[in-house]
Amino acid sequence: MPDVAILGQVALGYSPYIAKNRSVSATRLTVFPLKPDAALDTAQLLEAVAGVWPADGAKVSLNVAGESLLQDLMRARPAGNVMIEIPAFMACDATNTAAIVALRANGNELLLKGRPLVELPREVLPCFKYSIIDLSDDRRLDGTQPPPGVKRSIPHLQGGVRTIAEMEQAFARGAEAVLGWPIDDAIQAGDQAAAGQADMQTMVELIRQVDAAEPIDKLENTLKRDPSLAFRLMRYINSPAFGLRVEISSFRHAIMMLGYKRLKRWLALLLATASKDVNMKPVMFAAVRRGLLMEELGRSSSDEEMRSELFICGVFSLLDRVFRQPFAELLANIPVPGRVYEALAEESGPFQPYLHMVRAVESGSLFDFREAADALMLGVSEINRAQLRALTAASQLE
Repeated sequence: MPDVAILGQVALGYSPYIAKNRSVSATRLTVFPLKPDAALDTAQLLEAVAGVWPADGAKVSLNVAGESLLQDLMRARPAGNVMIEIPAFMACDATNTAAIVALRANGNELLLKGRPLVELPREVLPCFKYSIIDLSDDRRLDGTQPPPGVKRSIPHLQGGVRTIAEMEQAFARGAEAVLGWPIDDAIQAGDQAAAGQADMQTMVELIRQVDAAEPIDKLENTLKRDPSLAFRLMRYINSPAFGLRVEISSFRHAIMMLGYKRLKRWLALLLATASKDVNMKPVMFAAVRRGLLMEELGRSSSDEEMRSELFICGVFSLLDRVFRQPFAELLANIPVPGRVYEALAEESGPFQPYLHMVRAVESGSLFDFREAADALMLGVSEINRAQLRALTAASQLE
């Protein structure tokens, strides 16, 4: 990860672009300058972005919250996989027309953020692939349909989505994709979903056996009950993110190479991504990134066991959404370290500040970011580098 000065001058946050099939089509990287009047190096920002999203890699959308930095970015030449979000007031300003037209000619997808208060310049409108309409600003929320023949001039994306219901409703209203984390659905006691419980039982049993260091033969017999689980486990272990130099060819080989402790973390990852409900795809996407980010935030500690537990805490932090059970009930059946239980079921303990930091990153709020960073006593640059490392590792798992 490039050690560039700008990582200490901005606060980063990330969220997904969710397509109609509920897959994540791109990542939105929000960039908040810590000092609005500071001169920032756009080339450094693009260097940091390219470290995670190379030109031949996945798409990333830059949501820059500082006008000066965005002006510089609009006059740069980002790689073709970099999308740029441009606020409506800047798109309407004729002084930006040439830069917007040049960005489009460079091959960058442009996104119009917000509703223009005046008509866009004639040359500018065709440059935008989508408009981003925040949920709080969508005039169609009451269900009324526009007059016959009246359509939005640009296909739209729905921003500010926080629940599964909001996501479904946005697609029903014609959104091409949604932006946000649909993870805020309320969980009620006794609200356990029947779907996926068989898969969960197999994985929970396997996690228990690994936790108890039972013989390999017993673990293999449990795994044989679910061939798809065995396949996914082998795929994860052989992914670039795992960093092994030899290919793992069997579950027995995996245990010999990894040991029980390292194997347990990947079983935790499998459990968090077990749901077959298509609406859970973005939730599982978030869970993987939470685990990797919490582990990276703990990198400065020399306590390897703590970092491993932080990973499990992050990965498990959305299990209540995946299986629709409160943590107090859910974790009664899954062996987890005490610090993980405290953070998830009791919202207390030494891991709670790390979880607060992850939520602040997801929220896209500069105030929350600063508050969480102070509580965790980590520098901005360290947090930003942890985010970018985590996002890089996550991309290697998919």
